[in-house]
Amino acid sequence: MATILSRIVHYGFQNFWRNGWLSTATVAILIVVLFAFLNLSLFNVVMQKATASIQDKIDISVYFKTNTSEDQILSIKQSTESLAEVKSVDYVSTDKALEVFKGNHQDDQVISQSINELNQNPFQASLNIKAKRPDQYASIAQYLSAPNLAQYIDSVSYAKNQIVIDRLAKIIDNVNKGGFVLTIILAIIAGLVAFNTIRLAIYSNRDEIGIMRAVGASNAFVRGPYMVEGVIVGVLAAVASFIVAAPAIYFVSPYLNSFVPGLNIFEYFYVHAVPLFLYELLFGAGVGVASGYIAVRRYLRD
Repeated sequence: MATILSRIVHYGFQNFWRNGWLSTATVAILIVVLFAFLNLSLFNVVMQKATASIQDKIDISVYFKTNTSEDQILSIKQSTESLAEVKSVDYVSTDKALEVFKGNHQDDQVISQSINELNQNPFQASLNIKAKRPDQYASIAQYLSAPNLAQYIDSVSYAKNQIVIDRLAKIIDNVNKGGFVLTIILAIIAGLVAFNTIRLAIYSNRDEIGIMRAVGASNAFVRGPYMVEGVIVGVLAAVASFIVAAPAIYFVSPYLNSFVPGLNIFEYFYVHAVPLFLYELLFGAGVGVASGYIAVRRYLRD
């Protein structure tokens, strides 16, 4: 068994070197395939970060009547935080609201003077509520409309922002679904391209396959070297595509950061380099082995 395996590995390397230009072309095509595969993985990371950034900008504000005590507001805050749909709840007191307003308009002398001349604080206490997903704001707004809570609430901003929130929820959902479908489609296309290229390499050796079968070689012995060749092609392509990807990702990282604040795609690539490389290695070797196995099968049936 050890002798057979060593011969299969030997013939696999021999086939790879003997078909020099064809092997090079196969590796080059698979490099492009794996480069696209890696970019798809990073594209999903970018889209997840972008959608998370959009979601962080969505919230609803609950404004309380002026006669509502702080204890009642904090009690409502605590009950709202217990909802499964709620990500966070921030309490903004009347004093805090006034302070924020003054800070935002400190360069406007007319507004600042008008506020200073008032004898009382014109702002209402409020809660800023963020949901885990945009499509959950409707159920949160419904919860706040319950009679035991509504008696303390002056207004909820959800009704005004409902159209925008619903549209953003739909966009985020479509982006997530579209990215998943695009990944599957491109992965299938990549596999077919690599498969046809490896099949072309096997086609050039069809006469040798016929001779091996004529002298009584088993199907496993005939198929083995081409599967080994597929592994060699996959490993070389994975290493090369990773080397090519690193400087490319470093170059585009600042542009993506300006598009999605807080995203450093090169840092993500650097931190996750080992698992990303292993995914590429498995995908490349898997495509090579599967292509070699399937492509040589037709010659074993003849």
